[in-house]
This record gives sequence, C-alpha cells and structure tokens, in this order.
Amino acid sequence: MKQGDVTTPLRGTVRDVAAAAGVSIATVSRVLNGRGNVAPETRELVERTLERIAGRGPRPRGAVRPPTGPVFVRCPYLLTDYFGVIVSSIAETLDRHGRAVVLNAGEAAQQTPVLARLPQRAGPAGAVLILPPEPAEELAALRARRFPFVVVDPRVPPPRDTLAVSAAHAAGARSLTAHLTGLGHRRIGVVAGPDEWLASDARLAGHAAALADAGVLAAPELVRHVEPTVAWGRRAAGELLDLPDPPTAVIGFNDKAAVGALQAAAERGLRVPADLSVAGFDDIDLSRATSPPLTTVRQPLAELGRMAVSLLIRVLEGHDVEALHVELATDLVVRGSTGVAPAR
Repeated sequence: MKQGDVTTPLRGTVRDVAAAAGVSIATVSRVLNGRGNVAPETRELVERTLERIAGRGPRPRGAVRPPTGPVFVRCPYLLTDYFGVIVSSIAETLDRHGRAVVLNAGEAAQQTPVLARLPQRAGPAGAVLILPPEPAEELAALRARRFPFVVVDPRVPPPRDTLAVSAAHAAGARSLTAHLTGLGHRRIGVVAGPDEWLASDARLAGHAAALADAGVLAAPELVRHVEPTVAWGRRAAGELLDLPDPPTAVIGFNDKAAVGALQAAAERGLRVPADLSVAGFDDIDLSRATSPPLTTVRQPLAELGRMAVSLLIRVLEGHDVEALHVELATDLVVRGSTGVAPAR
C-alpha cells in the first residue's frame, strides 16, 4: 500500500494507520492515547488518516490533550517600562495556567531569525510575538505550518487568519486630537513613529479624523516619522517648532517622543502649556514624572499580555476563536501639559 492511497483497503490496525500517514507506530500510539508530545501538524495528519479509514481503525481515547510544553515569548527589544509591562503580564498569566516561558528578548534578538525554526524546536507548544520585526510573509509561513501563535501589537497588518491583539490606536489618537482641537488648537504637529508601522498609520488616521471634525485638513508638513525615542522626539519636535508657522501643539508617538518635545520646547524658551501644548501616548511611568505631567493616551499594556495568553490557551486547548484581531480600548488621560491654544 502506498502512503496516501485512499483506494487501498486498510485493515485498521495501528500499523496500518502509521503506514498510511507515513509516521511511526509510536507516534500513532501517542495520538491515540491523547499525549501532548506530538507536533500539531503530525497530530492532524494522523487524525485525518484515522478519519479516512472511516472508523475501521483504532480511535483516540477521549479528548486530545493540549500540548503541555512551554510558551515561546519573543520580544526583541529592551524590556523597559513599555515592553517590560507586557512581558511581565504574559509571564504571570502563563504561570497561572501552569505554563513555563521561554523568553527571547533584547535588541540583539532582532538579528536572530527564529520564526522558521519554531515548529522544529523541541518543547514550545506555542508562541507570543510582541511587535515582531519580521515581515508579514514570515508570519504567514509560520501560520501555514499550523504552529500556534499570537501577535501583540503587530508592526505590519497581520495575515487574515492570524491571532493578534493591539490597542485601539486610531480611536485613542482621535480622542487626543479632539481634546486639543477643543482647546482651540488647529496647527498640531505630530512626531509619528516609523511610517511602515501599522500603529503609525492608525494613529495618523485617527488624528486626521479629529481634525476633519473640527473643519481642519491635516497638514503633511506638520508630521515627522522617526523612531519613538526621546532623542528623536527632541529632534523632530525641534524641526516642527522651527517652521515659519510652527504648531501650537505637538503630539508624540509615545511618551518618550513627547518628552523629547518638552526638551525641544524648553530649548526655545517656550512655556508648556502656555506657549505650546505637548501630549504623548502609552501612559508609562515617565508621563507622570515630567514637569508638567504629560497628557497622554493610556494603553492597557498588562491587558494586552493577558488577552494574548487567553487567546493562545484557547487555541492550544482546541477551542474555536472567532475574534482573530482584537483591539482593546484606550483612555485619554488629561494632565498639565495641554492647555488653551495661545492667541496669535
């Protein structure tokens, strides 16, 4: 009998199932006994073969047990107050589910290709990928190999059938810009993140929508795409403030970029918020340590991690998941760095 020959009669023994599936007898036995130490794609192959035999062969004993291995958590960035909160939440939630963590973190990890090897690695039952730098094609290839994973805060639009969790970036940005237009601001500078980031596009869309609500067209000359750091925020905000017609408010892609904008304002003798309003995004601890404290948009960072684990555990336990791309609500936090637009 040839492997995959559906016309050849099968006697229905473990040996026949193994031969038809092209796997070992021991692998078939592990599937039949509901053991977890079988790769997901191999388990599916054996189960399809059992179904093809149409009941003539042995059947698994009860429900298939979920894979029991650890979860691979990839966060190729420094575990600061932003990423650190997410990773800590993931680790704590996995611990409550009795799952160990294999952590791949640090900026050096960006140069290490790991996704293609994940299905072959011994141990990991699934993965949580935080702001993965890999292109969508690599994520799609991993999904095609049926390795369970969830993306937190995707950098690029995730493949349609990929589980992803993010904050409601567009809605958060819209509420922040609406707050500023409500204070009379019409020329609002934006220190945006890299233009290839999904969050950058979503936040600029929300910003433009709030401006349109106020009867204002978004001005391309008031947008700078930079890495979201204090240094780049200071440089980009400085360029905006040096324009012949500078903005009366500056929004940072994150709180760090907003801190850079505060520095640029101080260097030019501008008072915040009397001469310039400044706002950020994320609501990390830094936003409360500035003078004045930053108006910002709170992302539910810990909940992003908890939701990612919840989705992954549901997949590992064989449950259907209908909401593939989940957005968590954000909150506008108004502090002292924003005020009424200065008269000109």
